Amino acid sequence: MTGELNRVIEQVSKEKGIDKTIVINAVEEMMHSAARRTFGNERNIESRYNSELGEVELFEIKTVVDQVANPQAEASVDEARAKYDPEAEVGDEILIKLDTATMGRIAAQAAKQNLIQHIRDAERKQIFNEFKDRKNEVVSGIVQRFERKNMIVNLGRTEAILPEKEQIPHERYRQGDRIRALILDVDLSEKGLSIVLSRTANEFLGKLFEQEVPEIYEGIVEIRQCAREPGGRAKVAVYSKDSDVDPVGACVGMKGTRVQAVVQELRGEKIDIVPWTDDQAELVCRALAPAKVSKVIIDEDEHAMEVVVPDDQLSLAIGKRGQNVRLAHRLSGWKIDLRSDSEAEEEARSARASLNAIPGIGDINAELLYQWGFRSSEQLAETAEESFEVEGISPERARQLILAAREWVAKKHADEEAAAVAAAQAAAAKAEADAAMAGAAGEAAGGGVVDGGASVREEEDAAAKS
Repeated sequence: MTGELNRVIEQVSKEKGIDKTIVINAVEEMMHSAARRTFGNERNIESRYNSELGEVELFEIKTVVDQVANPQAEASVDEARAKYDPEAEVGDEILIKLDTATMGRIAAQAAKQNLIQHIRDAERKQIFNEFKDRKNEVVSGIVQRFERKNMIVNLGRTEAILPEKEQIPHERYRQGDRIRALILDVDLSEKGLSIVLSRTANEFLGKLFEQEVPEIYEGIVEIRQCAREPGGRAKVAVYSKDSDVDPVGACVGMKGTRVQAVVQELRGEKIDIVPWTDDQAELVCRALAPAKVSKVIIDEDEHAMEVVVPDDQLSLAIGKRGQNVRLAHRLSGWKIDLRSDSEAEEEARSARASLNAIPGIGDINAELLYQWGFRSSEQLAETAEESFEVEGISPERARQLILAAREWVAKKHADEEAAAVAAAQAAAAKAEADAAMAGAAGEAAGGGVVDGGASVREEEDAAAKS
């Protein structure tokens, strides 16, 4: 073993990609562990690798003292000068070389296991250092096996896991297939090295475009926002720093070659590319493409937009199972409330009618309130006077309108309650009358049967006398 140790260390270092120093430290630790098993834990033993001899040397360390109290760790001056160093003085440490041939088979086997474990730990740490800075990078590997629907991918020097939740739905791979995925997380713990991959992350789509579009790689075109429903559809908002470069055209490529390469990698996932704009209303309109938008009403407080589209565009704006509007919401970050033109017109008529019903409000004030977001007399009645701000309506007039709305709403609710009571009373009276009529009809029917029975008996008696 000693003659071949240099070659073995070189070979292990090269095959495992581990620094030679780490392998030497592992070998020294292996021999130290074996020595402690052989010679005892109470002895102070040190192991050193001698590259010239190609072996690991074991030394026992003893301190030179006048009076020996612990023979395992101390040596007298006379003993030290006679056996080890003629010039030894009190306080010196002497190294006594141990014979490695005396180590037993069990100690050697334990040392071998220790060496294997050290090399594995060193290899894991080496791979961790290699991959820890590669998060959000696309890597290519080969499908190794499947474990409870999780895919184990061979990356060459190590294996990574592609969890079921990070796999694109309905995507199928077989053992031996090549696969590309994004490095989502890299972790080194007591359980070992863990590299998690993903094919559903938005960053994976962005990295695929970066590989296919030179303008993105060079930083001329940026992907500002991305939203995906993996396996179904994706929307990407792109922006160009150069006014001469069309960001959408750069991502689509000649005859769609660039975007088709990404679509093919994602197994047919449809991709909508829209130009980014800082105008949030315009961004929502672009995100709802291919549907056309008629009008957008913004509610800054609720961070929401009411989007009105033509009647024939409503289903297109919503998309299959609401997919289009969901992706537009994720892309823009705004809550989107879709309305068709006819629905919006009906709601507008209803709102204006409700406001105009308030006594003394006037058409102009009703229209001003409607334009500022009031949709019913009840909404105006519930508004606090101190928080009411509408351009074109003075504070005094606003107070009058709110009081008038409250009186009108109270009167309307009172009339509705009175009408409900009257309707209930009328229904009760009708039910009582119906019950009385049913009883009278029953009595009349019962009397006819009795009379009929008497007439029959009289006829039978007359026939018997004759």
